[in-house]
This record gives sequence, C-alpha cells and structure tokens, in this order.
Amino acid sequence: MQNWFHSHPVITYIIILCLVIYIFNSVFRVQRLPLIKEILVHLVMAAGAFVLFVFQIDKLPIIQCMSVAVIMMLMLRGRQLYDKWKGKGSSSEPPADPSNKPTR
Repeated sequence: MQNWFHSHPVITYIIILCLVIYIFNSVFRVQRLPLIKEILVHLVMAAGAFVLFVFQIDKLPIIQCMSVAVIMMLMLRGRQLYDKWKGKGSSSEPPADPSNKPTR
C-alpha cells in the first residue's frame, strides 16, 4: 500500500487533505467562521497536509493512522445516533412522582 501511495503523489496528497479537513470539521469546528478566516484556515490545513504528505512519502503510515481516527469518529457518531434512536422509543427517565415535592 505504501508503494502505491508513493507512486501516486497527487492522489495521496488529496486523500491526506480530505482526511485533515474531515477531522477538523468533526472535532474542532464550533461555528462557521467569516469567509476570510475560513479561507485562511483551509490554507493552513493545506500547508499542514503537505507536511503530512512529506512524512507519508518518507514511508510513515500517515493515511492509515488518519483513517483509523476517522473510522473511530464514525463509530462514535453511529453510536450517538443509535442511542438517540433507541431513546425515542422508550423514555429513559422514570416518571415524576407528584408526592415528592421539593421543600424550601
């Protein structure tokens, strides 16, 4: 697999850039940024992806490690969706007891 990535550098860089953007959007993005800041962030990610690309060409398993991280994030998202779907069918909270009124 490393030999294939080494012989296809453009595809390797695009894969790394896509993984970096997905990880950033999944983990670090809180809200939308203004357009100029958004462009600046993506340019910095492109530069960082180039550094990771150089490490990948030097035979480090960058794509494989980032793929594992993305798979784990997708598993977490799937589990969250499953818990949300499972919680809709039955209420996980016990019904409120009207005799237990809080006292002041």
